[in-house]
Amino acid sequence: MGLSERRRRRRSLNYGSAIAALLLAASAAQADEQAAAVTAALQRQLQTIVVIYAENRSFDSLFGSFPGAAGLNEVVDAGGKPLPAYVPQKDRDGSLLATLPQTWGGVTAAGATPVVTQAQSAGLPNAPFSIETAFTAASGVRLSSAVVTRDLIHRFYENQMQIDGGSNAGFAAWSNAGGLALGHFDYSGSALYRLAQQYVLADHFFQGAFGGSFLNHQYLICACASEYPHADTPSNGAHPSIALLERDADGHYLPRLTATDQSPASALTGAPRYLVSGNISPDNYFGDHKFYAINTMQPAYQPSGNPPIDAAHLQSADPGNDTTLPPQTQATIGDLLSSAGISWKWYSGAWNAALADGRQPADTARRVIYTPATPLGEPDFQPHHVPFNYYAAFDPATHSSERAAHLQDYSDLLRDIQRGHLPAVAFYKPQGNLNQHPGYANLDDGDRHIAQLVQRLRASPQWRHMLILITYDEFGGIWDHLPPPQGDLLGPGTRIPAILISPLAKPGTVDHTPYDTASILRLITRRYRLPTLDGIRARDAALQAHGAPAMGDLTAPLALLPPDRRGNRKAARR
Repeated sequence: MGLSERRRRRRSLNYGSAIAALLLAASAAQADEQAAAVTAALQRQLQTIVVIYAENRSFDSLFGSFPGAAGLNEVVDAGGKPLPAYVPQKDRDGSLLATLPQTWGGVTAAGATPVVTQAQSAGLPNAPFSIETAFTAASGVRLSSAVVTRDLIHRFYENQMQIDGGSNAGFAAWSNAGGLALGHFDYSGSALYRLAQQYVLADHFFQGAFGGSFLNHQYLICACASEYPHADTPSNGAHPSIALLERDADGHYLPRLTATDQSPASALTGAPRYLVSGNISPDNYFGDHKFYAINTMQPAYQPSGNPPIDAAHLQSADPGNDTTLPPQTQATIGDLLSSAGISWKWYSGAWNAALADGRQPADTARRVIYTPATPLGEPDFQPHHVPFNYYAAFDPATHSSERAAHLQDYSDLLRDIQRGHLPAVAFYKPQGNLNQHPGYANLDDGDRHIAQLVQRLRASPQWRHMLILITYDEFGGIWDHLPPPQGDLLGPGTRIPAILISPLAKPGTVDHTPYDTASILRLITRRYRLPTLDGIRARDAALQAHGAPAMGDLTAPLALLPPDRRGNRKAARR
């Protein structure tokens, strides 16, 4: 090849590269322009965001049969027989389980009827199964979504052991409930299922953090975990439990709890036992030489699971109790909204009753907080379901006005709906007996309650510019077949249901966009042009480092249209 030919080809290559660069820049500019248009449309058309936060159900356990969704039909046929795509459950030594373990302690919660015992749960095939019918042959009863089944372990490290590197093959082996972890309900007759059919069901929505309710409520408001400074040597006399983990050959922590010598070798002979599962992560587990609360701790302010230390401190919880978390100071979505002058509230079912119940001397029996078994304990208020109550910004002694303005009761929510005075951002947490949590609540009562609330919201004067998101805090120890994307050391964890309800929603849509709990914060941040919380940046960077896309912000299934000449949104009336 002559010199002139090489020069000609070089000029041709340079020209082609320049064209490609221009096309790439034009594409990026177009994407930026489109994103800006969506943000502007959000600001015009979305004025009220309502988050309804239910409890402890995986996606497959409720919506596995939903048409068009990534559901159970990907892993079992119409008769429930496993397809080649199903990853069988493994025993603790890595071998395949011949059958699912028994449900340790029985399938139904203590006091619930009808009863299915532990013995009647034995011998199920190694496959997902219908809770309604799987035990009928042995027990003679058919269960339903009106029955309270037993609780299943749902903790930080146990969840990661169950996910098993993305195979989801460790759910039965590492559950304290054995085979029940593979159960699912036929939820197709429920009110929430019908709402999902009418509006939008997100089928790639993952809990933000591994494990349980406490941590995922914290993640919902800050995309972070709560700190416990100097948890190994606290100055208040408390001794919080710190998890004992296995380590690799280089001494680095593994997300695996250390079993006791008495822990059954096989999942078929008993539930696992650990030296210390622990509520606090070990020092430097997250690489910053800090301790973090990863499992349920109690707020330092009432209502709390821990009573006051004495009659002079009835608004607080005993700081010397091993499970009382020191007041938190991290930035939350509430801080960002308040700084921007945007109204917001966290409404809790039975909040007023729980306040009164918590502000009693320690020797007074409680009738609202964590009291499902007593006749007067119907609300079964769960203090770890009110994440803002863990923060120094809501100290009842020094910030009483902030508490009154932002932490309110369900009755306040109903009043605000009726008057059209909902804040720009509203979080709602149903009380215990209505939140659908296994072990102390059934599905049906919460389904009716949430559907009735949605009906009230749709009748509100604010409905035309409202988005309602119904989702769950976490998986409740229940199997799901879809592997979570690999993110950071906090999560994401197992897939959970999420329903978007709005006049802006594209009706009858199954949205396959990847989301996690902090996608709610992403939406709020985008709508109100708030600073991005550090945890959101860290999560998306970790996802992208592992070859996965950043999480969505819930705008994908919204029909955000430009205004017409009169400034009104071009949308058909419902």
